[in-house]
Amino acid sequence: MLNRQTKGQKLFSIFNYAFLALVALLCIIPFVHIVALSLSDNSAVAGGLVHLWPVRFTLEPYHYVLDRQAFWRAFGITIQRATIGTFINVILVILIAYPLSKKIESFRMRSTYVWIFFFTMLFNGGLIPNYILIKELGIMDTIWALILPGAVTVFNIILMLNFFREVPEELEDAANIDGASHWRTLWQIYVPISMPAIATITLFCLVGHWNAWFDGLIFMRSAENYPLQSYLQTIVVEFNFQTMTATEAERLAKLNDRSVKGAQMIVAAIPILLVYPFLQKYFVSGIRLGSVKG
Repeated sequence: MLNRQTKGQKLFSIFNYAFLALVALLCIIPFVHIVALSLSDNSAVAGGLVHLWPVRFTLEPYHYVLDRQAFWRAFGITIQRATIGTFINVILVILIAYPLSKKIESFRMRSTYVWIFFFTMLFNGGLIPNYILIKELGIMDTIWALILPGAVTVFNIILMLNFFREVPEELEDAANIDGASHWRTLWQIYVPISMPAIATITLFCLVGHWNAWFDGLIFMRSAENYPLQSYLQTIVVEFNFQTMTATEAERLAKLNDRSVKGAQMIVAAIPILLVYPFLQKYFVSGIRLGSVKG
């Protein structure tokens, strides 16, 4: 028998849909405005005539952005950081979560290690000790200064170990009977079953590396080594002319800086917008299954 909604339930559903639509609209409008600015003529932007639709359509801001060597250099550094960093994050999360997902009988120190990792979510060494550590390790102004400090993501470890605990014990018992080691059991049984959770943490790590900007400003001594978001911060907030050549500054004088900033932000957002739809289908199931147990 089909369950019919009461009048109150229908009103509640309508309110929920309306509220979520409003929230989605509030998130989309600023993005649409930035797109409109990036496609509008200099005088229209300067005159405040651009709202949600381009005025006197032009692609010159995008031509300027795509011709900038500094932009593409920062873009390449971020691609490198996101690729290497996400790979290291996911591998370490899997290797740490697997033993921590075992029962006390199999791993007596499990609870102790879990609490050690959880403690780092509540307290950290602080900015100055982290800076001193990176400096003493000799990795300042290198890509590793952006990757290694956040190599172990505790939140993702918690999600993954809870997902591993949902894997039926009978599968591991059968593998043990066949003589499989823990290493083989992990990569041939646990990992294939856990693809939704792995896709979820991959998305988390990828977006985290792509959007990070503060560590680039701290650990990179030269503006030439800035990742993309740190580079964008210097032009959107501070507009650092040290990153420009004389030719670029001359071209910029003929454009509106808001159009150029908008074009660079749109180009920087495109890779994540292209990747997200392929991982989004795993997102909800990965979060739901990875948060069942504590």
